[in-house]
Formats: sequence, structure tokens, C-alpha cells
Amino acid sequence: MKLSKEPLLRIAKRDEIARPKAYAIRIAAVLLSLIVSGLFIFAVTKLNPIAVYEAMFDGAFGSERRIWVTIRDAMMLLCIGVGLAPAFKMRFWNVGAEGQILMGGIATAGLMRMLGTSIPTPTLLCIMAVVSLVAGALWGIVPAAFKAYWNTNETLFTLMMNYVAIQLTSYCVALWENPKGSNTVGVINQATQAGWFPKIADQSYLLNVIIVMTLAVGMFIYLKYSKQGYEITVVGDSENTARYAGISVKKVTIRTMAISGAICGLAGFVAVAGASHTISTSTAGGRGFTAIIVAWLAKFNTFVMVLISFLLVFLEKGAIQIASQFNLNDFAADVITGIILFFILGSEFFINYRLILRGKEAGK
Repeated sequence: MKLSKEPLLRIAKRDEIARPKAYAIRIAAVLLSLIVSGLFIFAVTKLNPIAVYEAMFDGAFGSERRIWVTIRDAMMLLCIGVGLAPAFKMRFWNVGAEGQILMGGIATAGLMRMLGTSIPTPTLLCIMAVVSLVAGALWGIVPAAFKAYWNTNETLFTLMMNYVAIQLTSYCVALWENPKGSNTVGVINQATQAGWFPKIADQSYLLNVIIVMTLAVGMFIYLKYSKQGYEITVVGDSENTARYAGISVKKVTIRTMAISGAICGLAGFVAVAGASHTISTSTAGGRGFTAIIVAWLAKFNTFVMVLISFLLVFLEKGAIQIASQFNLNDFAADVITGIILFFILGSEFFINYRLILRGKEAGK
């Protein structure tokens, strides 16, 4: 009888990996990505890779204004990632953050227009925050209820709701058009700044940081130490185990998506009242999808999400800077960003799996 030959290389799932080793793999991936990106830069443009990396750093942190814009955008991405964390930990694939952001943004912009001249800004900000939370929560509850009671596909459902939210946003833009014929809402309350985030310590975006970091700390505590966080983990691991333990899967699903949608709705509030001061179909700007990378890479740890959010925003700002400074087209800049992300994402494979050569034991 002919015996099958053992393959030269096998892949085995790791039971666990020491934290220092995991971080070493990630650091090695970043360094390797910089080397490969440098080779690409030199091969295509004949530019000094170090000068290009310096330009990337300058694009994100080259001035006080650039630093705060980077912080603002990182906080926005972090806020959405924090919102996605509980849903994804429950294995509810919420790809509807874009729509939830827009619903929170619509609610914020509408209240800024209606109440901006009649009540003080601090009161208005509180009202807008609450209404944006409710708007996002409702947008999250709808697919959750259908999933809980009729087992619909949450990925398709939440994705389709993004398009509904985009059309609602388009309707509101047409309704609130200013000036007429511009097809934009324009800057809301530009003269009075009613409903705008106030400056703190002479910084326009410091309140954004306070709100989002409070959410990040709160979500970390909620997922790790609360009873509801434990229920989310159990439902995510096995719905049958959750039912056996007496946990209502339907209740946890709807409650968790209400929280997820509410935080994404609050991101819409931060985007409109704390940054752009207007509403459009590009208010979410694709960040609802980018935040999925943030949540997954961080393994739903909101403190790690801070670092990943800054990394992704740094790459975005850096790509814009090198495209402008060195007269590169956007595709070349995006390739550099893609190479770096590829290595960072690829490092997670080596953290979760190990390669075993022929003749080696899997347990070693």
C-alpha cells in the first residue's frame, strides 16, 4: 500500500501566543512594509524613500493645524470603531455604520437649523447628542430585530440600509439647500456658530477628543467587566451555549445593536457639530467601512483601537502629502498605503497561525 507523503509545509492554529512575541511580529511587519514600500518608491519614482517617509510624517504632523486635523480624524474613526466593537464581538456583522453615522448627522444638522437661534449652544449640544444617539440606535435596532426574529442576513440588511440613509441625506440636502441651486447645505450657523463644539483651551477639536476617549474607556469597561459584556461574549462564541446558560439571544442581539448604532449615530453628531458643521452624503466618507479594520485589528480592545486609528489616518494624510509634494498620482500613493496595510494585516495571520515544516511537530 502506497503511503501518502507528508506535505512540505502545514498551517496550524496557535492555541495562544505570548504578548511580547505578538508585538514583535507586528513591529517586524511594519519594518518590512517600510522596506518593501521603499523599494517600490525607488523603482517607480527614483526618489529617496526616506524623503518620502519624511513627507508622510510632515503631512500628518508637520504643523499644529495638521496635528489637530489628524487628531480630529483619528477620533472620528475611533468613535465608529468603538461603536462597531460590541456588535462584532457578538458576531453580528454590522456593516451599516455609514448609514447610522448619516442618521445621527441628519438629526444633528436638522436641530442646528431649527433651534440654533432659539436656545443656548450648551443646551442645544445636549439635545443634539441625545437625538443623534436615538437616531443611530433606531437604525441599528431594525436589522437586529429582523435578525433576532426572522434570522435575516444582517450583512446584507445593514448594507442596504446604508443606501436608504444616503437617499434620506440627499433629500435633506435638497430640502435645506443653501444657497438655492448649490446642491449643498453650506456651513450651518456660520455667523453665530450655534450648535458648534466650543473651543477648549483655545483648541477647536479638544471636545471631540474628550467625548470619544470617554466612549473608548467606557466601552472597554462595558465589554470586559459588565454582565452585559459577558453576555455579548457568550452569544458571540456560541448561541446554543448562551441559550443553555439562560441568556436571551434575541434580547442581547437587539440591545447590542442599539448600543452599536447609537455610538455610530453619535459619531455623526461629532462629525457635524464638531468638525464639518454641515451635512452631505459624504459626511461618513467611507469611514464606516475603514472602522471595521480598526475594530478587527484591535480584537475589540478600544485602547488598541486608538493606535490603529492614528496609524490609518497617518497613512491617509501621508499619502495625500506625498502625492502633492512629489507630484505623484493618487494611485502610487495608495499603493504605498496598501503595501503597509497588507503587511500589518498579514502579521495577524502569523499571530494566529504557525507554519510547520515537514518533520516538525505541531506542538512545538
